[in-house]
Amino acid sequence: MLEIIIILYSIYTFMKIYIGVMQIGYINQEKRKKPVLMQEGKYMVAGNYAVANEKLELVSNFVDYLVFIWWVTSGFSWLSSFVQVDGNILQAVLFLFGFMAINYIIGLPFELYQKFKIDEDFHFNKMTPKMFVVDSIKSSLLFLLIGGAIFAVLSWIIINFESWWLWGFITIFIVAILANVLMPTFMAMFNKFTPIEDGELKDEISKLMQQAGLKNDGIFIMDASKRDGKLNAFFGGLGKSKRVVLFDTLIEKLNTKELLAVIGHELGHFTHGDIWKNISLMGLLLFIAFYIFGHLPDRLFLEMGITPSAGVQIAMLMLLLPLLSFVFTPFMSAVSRHNEYAADEYGSAMGGKENLVSALMKLVTENKSFPKSHPLVIFFYYTHPPVLERLKELGFDANNTKEERESELPKDGIFAFMDKDDN
Repeated sequence: MLEIIIILYSIYTFMKIYIGVMQIGYINQEKRKKPVLMQEGKYMVAGNYAVANEKLELVSNFVDYLVFIWWVTSGFSWLSSFVQVDGNILQAVLFLFGFMAINYIIGLPFELYQKFKIDEDFHFNKMTPKMFVVDSIKSSLLFLLIGGAIFAVLSWIIINFESWWLWGFITIFIVAILANVLMPTFMAMFNKFTPIEDGELKDEISKLMQQAGLKNDGIFIMDASKRDGKLNAFFGGLGKSKRVVLFDTLIEKLNTKELLAVIGHELGHFTHGDIWKNISLMGLLLFIAFYIFGHLPDRLFLEMGITPSAGVQIAMLMLLLPLLSFVFTPFMSAVSRHNEYAADEYGSAMGGKENLVSALMKLVTENKSFPKSHPLVIFFYYTHPPVLERLKELGFDANNTKEERESELPKDGIFAFMDKDDN
């Protein structure tokens, strides 16, 4: 049984590495061709940034594979020998803390390299080492508090219920929903949220939310620029009351009409029930994962030299979940891409097609997002359609001549931006 698990994980790792290698080769070719959406220099920089991230991911995937092999062949038994305390629940929680701590330490160099080398080289990172340490301490304390409670509850369920996988699934599913609702609260531990000033933007956002049947629970600006220069925004809450959070970087780079088009896109997701669709898909994946990994035979654990204690079973679930997720990823990504097209249509209707096009192009440029990807990467990982396809659906074909583009959309807004960036 252990051999089968290792073979399956090996195939999974090989596929991820193969897709990564294909992506690197594809981008290295495309970045030397005629640029689209960006000036030639920015186009090359975006390609180099994408390649740098992919190369780091390749090394990370290989290390993850070696760590997985170590865990299932000797790591679990080694860690179990260190965690010998009275009380099954306490022992399980300590075992899982050890499991998470080791994985975190192994992954830390990759996180540091990403933040302070790659993102620094491409002028994204604004985080200081001190800020990174403070954030890490806050995250660790939050994990010890909340993660410890979740581990304790799951361990108690495994110890006391024969069908622990079902009750475990219900517990984690509820936790995932609560995490979605409480995300702005958690983020407030790391960022400052400032209520947006009264004015046109606030009034227009409130109007859009009313049109979508949502209640404005506050519009805030988050000081994301103190950590990096990427543009983003999100909504908090699952009911009719929504909190809107705009990154200060987004406010800086997009004008009011573009911001409203972006928010209109996000409101499209709520209007179409995409949030609940995503939660349902996540729930289905979790249900299947808990069912499969909750029925792993005792023989597997004996082959690893350990007993199937609560802590070990939870650790195995976390260790194998990425493998199962990879199988479901293409389907979930396809559903998500379909939803994004529909949200684009809704956003363009509410905020103006030309404004959404302009906003998308600025997001690509400012986030240094290379606009092309290998078909395998799109098939497996793209939760959003490729930006070129999104723009084409909105009536803007970047491959057309300037004259053809000008006949597709109004001159106001988008082409002022295009004229500035065209070679």
